[in-house]
Amino acid sequence: MTKFVDHDAYIAAAPLDLQPLLRQLHIQLTQVLPDAEELIAYDMPGFGFGKSIIVGYAAFSKQCGIYVSKGAITAHADAITAAGLKASKTGVTFSVRKPIPDELLKKLATTSREELGL
Repeated sequence: MTKFVDHDAYIAAAPLDLQPLLRQLHIQLTQVLPDAEELIAYDMPGFGFGKSIIVGYAAFSKQCGIYVSKGAITAHADAITAAGLKASKTGVTFSVRKPIPDELLKKLATTSREELGL
C-alpha cells in the first residue's frame, strides 16, 4: 500500500476523474477548519490536531468519502438523505455526478469538531 506524505500526493494518486472533486474538497475543508493541521492518518488525508481527527477524506475507484464523528452523521442525517447521499456510522459517500453540497460539508466538519471539543 502506498504511503502518502501529504494531501497533494494523495490527490495526485487518486483516479483522474476524482482529482478535481478532491482538490475542491481540500480547499473547502481548509476554509472551514483554517487552524486545523493537515495530516495523513489511516492512509488518508484529514484535518485535526495531533492524533485527533476532525474530518478525513478518501477516494475510491468511482466515489469519494468523508469521515467525521458519529454525532455529526446523526445530527445531519436528514440533510444527507435530502442530498441523495449514503451514510455509514462515520462517513458519507459522494461522486462527481452527485457531489456533497458545500453547506452540508461545512456542517459535518464543524459538528464533528464541536463534538470532539476541538
